[in-house]
Amino acid sequence: MKSFAPKPWVVPQPVLIIGTYNKEGVANAMNAAWAGQWDMKEIIISMGNHVTTDNLKLGGEFTVAFATKKTMVASDFVGIVSAKNDPKKMEKTGWNIKKANMVNAPVFTDFPMTLECRIKEKYDESETGYYLVAEIVNILVDEKYLAEDGNPDMEKMELIVFDPIHHSYIQLGEKASCRVRDKVSRVIRYNESRSESVHVFLGPVEERAVIEIPCRDIAEHEVCPGVQVGCEFV
Repeated sequence: MKSFAPKPWVVPQPVLIIGTYNKEGVANAMNAAWAGQWDMKEIIISMGNHVTTDNLKLGGEFTVAFATKKTMVASDFVGIVSAKNDPKKMEKTGWNIKKANMVNAPVFTDFPMTLECRIKEKYDESETGYYLVAEIVNILVDEKYLAEDGNPDMEKMELIVFDPIHHSYIQLGEKASCRVRDKVSRVIRYNESRSESVHVFLGPVEERAVIEIPCRDIAEHEVCPGVQVGCEFV
């Protein structure tokens, strides 16, 4: 295997559009990739020194939209052009803008899903930026991107991710997993021994891997389609 020096190559990285208002109430957006889930209702974002950073000092509220194939060009544009240099930046995106329901921040309705957020903490704050942890106070989803169960459908959204190696964007593909729960639910239903955990065997007998899963967590584990699955209670 070839070795590389340390680089920011955690892949894939999200393409997040952070929306804020300035002191005049004018909307702004920036593109961020160094971010992720921090807790059940919190996210973390690595912030540099941007117009957005200044706007966040006003009230600490913002929105986070998830970029898509359809919004890719404009999403890239707001990541490389600063409102400091182009006052008509947002006008050039062509995005439709409205005020968020629960925070003082803009919602770009061209995106299928948007988080409404409020800063909770800042870490390592300096002249060059900081890490922010924010509470998710509301989630907005365009109804046409909902699945049959009423929850957001990632396949319908045609989300894109950032490739930090080649500095490009990649569109997410089709669903590629199925739940172990679906494979062993019948066995669990007839679990007369009331076992606390289950051994799940993945693959053919001669090559199978064995993992032990608490029964209460069985719904959280997935395997690829076509993988042979068997189980026994322990």
